[in-house]
Amino acid sequence: MAYTSSFHLPKHLLLPSSRRTRHSRPSSFVSVPVPAAANKINGGVNGHHAPEKPAPNGKAPQHINAHGKKGVNGQGAKKGVNGHVNGHTDRIHLSVSTGGGGGGRQDGSGLRVAFQGAPGAYSEFAAKTALPGCETVPCRAFADALAAVERGAADRAVLPVESTMEGTALRNYDLLLRHGLVVVQEINLFVHYCLLAMPGVRAAEVRRVISHPMALAHCGRALARLGVDPEPVEDTAGAVEMLRSERMLDTAAIASPRAADLYGLDVLAHGLQDESWNVTRFLLLSRPPVAAPPVDAAAAGAKTSMVVAHRGGSMMVVLKVLSAFSSRNINLTKLEVINNDGAAAAGSGAGARPSVMILDTSARGAPTLRAFPHVLYVDCEGAAHDPRVREAIQEIETFAVFVRVLGCYAADSTVYDLQ
Repeated sequence: MAYTSSFHLPKHLLLPSSRRTRHSRPSSFVSVPVPAAANKINGGVNGHHAPEKPAPNGKAPQHINAHGKKGVNGQGAKKGVNGHVNGHTDRIHLSVSTGGGGGGRQDGSGLRVAFQGAPGAYSEFAAKTALPGCETVPCRAFADALAAVERGAADRAVLPVESTMEGTALRNYDLLLRHGLVVVQEINLFVHYCLLAMPGVRAAEVRRVISHPMALAHCGRALARLGVDPEPVEDTAGAVEMLRSERMLDTAAIASPRAADLYGLDVLAHGLQDESWNVTRFLLLSRPPVAAPPVDAAAAGAKTSMVVAHRGGSMMVVLKVLSAFSSRNINLTKLEVINNDGAAAAGSGAGARPSVMILDTSARGAPTLRAFPHVLYVDCEGAAHDPRVREAIQEIETFAVFVRVLGCYAADSTVYDLQ
């Protein structure tokens, strides 16, 4: 039987603002320790309302309340809140996590960053936020973005790997493991969904909504209230591009407010996501050796990502991994366990996953793909060349079948808002 369990997934929760902002961790916070070095993050919550924000092109946002009634500028909407469609006021969720705020941003001048999707995609915004001044390279698929870096057509690739609404269901970690690129940076982006339509189209005229399947899933309750038919397409920006090029007057798209500006569309509703918090973590990948200067082992906010593979005795391996870090007073920011019985997965039904394929970059000769039924994803505080971290990895190598360091980079706990 295949299953995935996550011991720790940071949830950065915040309120969308009317401009791009950086939300660092508060000066004081409560950290509840979990035995054996696995941290738990607590978010502060208050009840402040979101400020009113005019929609692009001078149009007033469409208010849709929990009862499906629509109105402009609050007229006819008994419970419409600031253009949001969730039927509740937005709440401010303070980001509480380890690492320094904004420590991972770098100057991207002269760098080409490959991303999946069309111009205006959330991945492109993540790239431009992480590397201001970079040139973005659109690709059809995530694998194409990684291949662009491998063949030298791009310097970096940006890859969404987990979100507060979906956990690690994005499963791009599997794609990362199949390639020899290394993680050099992380960025957390608040994903604010909007309902976009051709100029002049009213919400009552919309019969269909197109977007990426995950965006449609994140906005399921709002779409049900609207009474529209969802239709999946390759990505959010691609949906906007299709809407504009084909001049669809009975169709809307779910995308970012930046995409509305980029393509000249009207925003019918803001905050379409079912939950007021919706943050996605992106990783930026590079060819080894890393072109950027190495992370200082003594610098605050350094983080190391690795994968640990083994054949059996999953719980015993987990305990040994935790012991290797806790005995050296090293905090973990992520520990995810994936167990797949290869034989059972091959003959079982829905939900079964095959063994995880990992590229062994340390193998003699050409790198080789190896299959493992049991895998641990680990993020820890500290640089890989820090003596304590290096000793912990060496201890893990004595009982694990395979260990690969995925990257060492400056942790960035800031959540960036592109609205």
